[in-house]
Amino acid sequence: MTGLAGLPALPHRLVLSLPAKGHAVRTARETTEQILVQWGIGLRHPHIGPALLVLAELVTNSVRHAAELSPTITVLLAAGPETLAFAVHDKHPHRPELYGPGASASGGGLATVTELITGLGGTAAVHGDAKGPGKSVWITVPL
Repeated sequence: MTGLAGLPALPHRLVLSLPAKGHAVRTARETTEQILVQWGIGLRHPHIGPALLVLAELVTNSVRHAAELSPTITVLLAAGPETLAFAVHDKHPHRPELYGPGASASGGGLATVTELITGLGGTAAVHGDAKGPGKSVWITVPL
């Protein structure tokens, strides 16, 4: 799994492992909200609502499409004064396209995710595991 080591200068970090079940979406969102407040990032920041929506979509996708091969999913969170970054990792080998015609064909949710994140000035990327078939969908959002 691509880890938090690739995010230098982001002093706040959290790794959350969740069962790939429906309640993981709510748990991931609520935990992230609580952690952001602890880190001093206001939930009223204009980029936080969309970022939480994207996080929920990514967790939903992992639960919906990867649970059979990945009984747990991992949410990685990192933040600094100017950036919020997060990833959702599962062990399913499929690496979805986030940009281009394959993104909208493979699922409207990911096309919406990339459009929303790009509109905020952020980035979205899929990184495969160095050892194994899994992947992480990484999102960065400027604060």
